[in-house]
Amino acid sequence: MAKLVWLLVMTQLTILTVTLYLHRSQSHRSVDFHPALVHAFRFWAWLTTAMVTKEWVAIHRKHHAHCETELDPHSPTVHGIGKLLTEGAELYMEARHDADLLSKFGQGTPDDWIERHLYTPHCNWGPTVLAIVEVALFGVAGMAIWAIQMIWIPFWAAGVVNGVGHWWGYRNFETADRSTNLVPIGLWIGGEELHNNHHAFPSSARFALRRYELDAGWLVIRLLSKLGLANVKRIARPRATDSGCAATMSPRVSMATHFFRDVMLPAAREEALRRGLAQPSAWLRRALADGGRWLRPRELERFNAWLEDRPMIRVLSDYRARLDALLAERRSRREILDDWIRSARASDIDALRRFAASLEVDAQSDLKTPAT
Repeated sequence: MAKLVWLLVMTQLTILTVTLYLHRSQSHRSVDFHPALVHAFRFWAWLTTAMVTKEWVAIHRKHHAHCETELDPHSPTVHGIGKLLTEGAELYMEARHDADLLSKFGQGTPDDWIERHLYTPHCNWGPTVLAIVEVALFGVAGMAIWAIQMIWIPFWAAGVVNGVGHWWGYRNFETADRSTNLVPIGLWIGGEELHNNHHAFPSSARFALRRYELDAGWLVIRLLSKLGLANVKRIARPRATDSGCAATMSPRVSMATHFFRDVMLPAAREEALRRGLAQPSAWLRRALADGGRWLRPRELERFNAWLEDRPMIRVLSDYRARLDALLAERRSRREILDDWIRSARASDIDALRRFAASLEVDAQSDLKTPAT
């Protein structure tokens, strides 16, 4: 029993080190920790994972910058879910040797004496020390405990979060990637299972946004904050709305999410009721949300045939694609939306006209906001 308790405590401390320090604090600057706690996190990462802060941060930031593309260091869309689950650590090892990646995305990470002389050049010493300690404590069983710890982060972080978290699950927000939330199967990996929420609000210290979502990492941050050991810098603040969670997010994610929930999905459900058919399946809802971007060729043919048989849904899909393309451009919100809004308000689809009117009001409000 003592061995099991030791293993659970050790692995959870490692999970917290990754999600609180490497991810939320170092990669996204959403929370600052007391210097003493920062050193504790750095030591624990060295002791239990051999991961170097600069390398981890750079790889993660590149993942956000190039998500689901050939430049993404660990996308199941590119590499396949099987490779992420079984060889996620190998993908990490390959990326960590890219000097250009480290130079471009690793800025602002620790560069003091202990980092330069111990944690970075001798990162493998930590797990070696851990193995010696655990063998001394538990004998031969200590090696089994150590082995589980060594595969813990590669499996749960590289495999489950980076792999399954971009392959299967539910979505609260229509981000431009395939990120998903894995509740309830990932409740014990520090909140990292709420991956879609994180991609919608990458700079938020809190990942949970719905009542049934539990972010264990955020609970720890709240406790540390009360103790004066953590300072939360940014947070997504949900509020009750007709479409679920709402918080500050990029216009692209916000509009794509509301277009799907307020226009596309109700229209598809109404069409199903009118024809006496079953409600849209999970794969069809996902395709309607992103235009079938991630479908395999045969599934895409099936989706396009489904659209051709439903002219109104096809029109809405075309509007969704145009809106997405416009929002990807680097111009002001009002400038890129004017033509789309005029066209949508002139359509004969009530839900589309209402959505366009809401965008027009939002754009006018933005113009009245004084520059800061």
